[in-house]
Amino acid sequence: MSGPLQEGGALVLFSGGQDSTTCLAWALERFDRVETVGFDYGQRHRVELEHRKSLMVGLSRLNGAWARRLKDDHTLSLSALGKVSETALTRNVAIDMEEDGLPNTFVPGRNIIFLTFAAALAYRRGLKHIVGGMCETDYSGYPDCRDDTIKALQVAINLGMERRFVLDTPLMWIDKAATWRLAESLGGPALVDLIIEDTHTCYLGERGARHAWGHGCGTCPACILRAEGYARYRAEAVG
Repeated sequence: MSGPLQEGGALVLFSGGQDSTTCLAWALERFDRVETVGFDYGQRHRVELEHRKSLMVGLSRLNGAWARRLKDDHTLSLSALGKVSETALTRNVAIDMEEDGLPNTFVPGRNIIFLTFAAALAYRRGLKHIVGGMCETDYSGYPDCRDDTIKALQVAINLGMERRFVLDTPLMWIDKAATWRLAESLGGPALVDLIIEDTHTCYLGERGARHAWGHGCGTCPACILRAEGYARYRAEAVG
């Protein structure tokens, strides 16, 4: 990255998945102080949380400057969200489409709650930027991933907390192939390898076989999206 680091620090919503790991690297390139927060809401794929520590260690080893900027990690329990959600991410049910056209992996209010709690934490920690991996380009139709939702929430949070937080969504307008390319531009092939080996995206929580794009069941929507994006990324690289 060229130019000085941005002051005010950043809090990254860090789940242990591909997108949030890429966002964490993005933040470490830009901000003088970076903290992370993960949420345990009883998700079916809770294995992702178990990979957060190894990913942070891996990122620190990739870049000494990142290691110096990476500060405290926080994990917040939001078990109430899981208890009120009847979804395929919080219950052992088959992944399917609902009558309203939304996939049953949609957890109502999840990103709204995540960002609100993140803002409360950022308020206490004195951090200005809140970074999330929401994306409107390659997504499953979740309304709380849309840019309009994030912008509206930024206004509401700033009014309600009398702050000037900035909600950064570096993946909002890029597809999954471009997310792989972004990771490579930030940390080279070593970061791509770290994402393949240590991140978790599979909705079913399976580590299972190691595919070219990483671990997972290979058949859920999250695995398919990740695999297809990786295939396009590799095809563009050799083309």
